[in-house]
Amino acid sequence: MTVKKDKQKVLGEVFDDERIKSFFLYPAPDGVNQDYHLLEKAYRGMREENFATFVRFFVEQGRDLNATGPDGKTFLQTIKAHRHADDYVAALEQAGAH
Repeated sequence: MTVKKDKQKVLGEVFDDERIKSFFLYPAPDGVNQDYHLLEKAYRGMREENFATFVRFFVEQGRDLNATGPDGKTFLQTIKAHRHADDYVAALEQAGAH
C-alpha cells in the first residue's frame, strides 16, 4: 500500500467508531458552515475507509452533505479536483452528495 504524504500522520492512530465520532466535536471557525467544516476536518484527518464510516455517521445524524463552504461550493465539488481523493469522492457520492 502506498501512503499519500498527507495521510502518513494518521497511520499510527486507531480510528475506532468513538474516535471517528470525536470529529463531530470540532467547532467551525466564524463564517464557516459547521457541516462543511466537519467534512473538511474528517477528510484531512482520516484515511479513506475511516472517512467512509464518518460519512455514514454524518448522514445518520441528519447533517447536510451538500453544505457549502466559504467559496459557495459543496465539499464534494471542492475535493473532486484533488489528485488522491477518488475514494473520498466515492464515499460522498454513495451517501448522496452532489
